[in-house]
Amino acid sequence: MAKSPPKPGKKVRSSESGRPIMALLDLLGRRWALRIIWELRDGPLRFRGLQEASGGLSPTLLNQRLRELREADAVELTDEGYRLTKDGEELFVVLAPLNDWAEKWALRTSNNEVT
Repeated sequence: MAKSPPKPGKKVRSSESGRPIMALLDLLGRRWALRIIWELRDGPLRFRGLQEASGGLSPTLLNQRLRELREADAVELTDEGYRLTKDGEELFVVLAPLNDWAEKWALRTSNNEVT
């Protein structure tokens, strides 16, 4: 039986209270969830295209993550394939500065490596 996705107000990983931020971090911390959101950033993809873009993750796991992201209203299925909802697009916009920080961090850490 599939585990239900995290929801604010319910006990989630690392939080008994289910604070909204903890529920979101639980959802996004699940394997492949962020990758799926990332791959949908430029527009819809059909299942197989999303699977290939995500590095060939298993159909079972992709289905599970898509179900969770759909229940969280971050992803929806349209005639064109899976795409980010308005909430999903907003989430991506919020995550973009985190990606920028990660890129700077990668440069700093690679410049500090001892050769």
